[in-house]
Amino acid sequence: MADVPGYVIACLHTGSLALLAILVSAGIVLQILACALYDNWWPMLTVIMYVLLPMPLMFFMGSGTSSFFSESESSWEDVTKFLTGFSATGSIAIPIILKHADVIGWGALIMELSSFFIFVLAILCFMQMSKESEYSAF
Repeated sequence: MADVPGYVIACLHTGSLALLAILVSAGIVLQILACALYDNWWPMLTVIMYVLLPMPLMFFMGSGTSSFFSESESSWEDVTKFLTGFSATGSIAIPIILKHADVIGWGALIMELSSFFIFVLAILCFMQMSKESEYSAF
């Protein structure tokens, strides 16, 4: 991309940031709509898991050179991966358990799971953006 003008590259970076903001906003809107449309606020329990999801990564992974997807060399990295996987599984399991107990309806379940997958897509976009040189501070 050496022959591409700088303003085109800046526009592409702005577009990717806008896409990331739209994805996160859509996930939040779906989360709130799943509760508000059906006048049942039990699906907000998944927000607890959304808050807990990045905590092990922030506390145990640190800023070392190892990646989340690389082979771990320490037990703390293994604990981090386990707790992150537990939180991600809980984000999917809570709405399914609530539907199984007939606490929420099918529409709320679909919105909750859609919200989760939109958040996952936003995280993957962020990880891709952080690999680029302009966003290496993240």
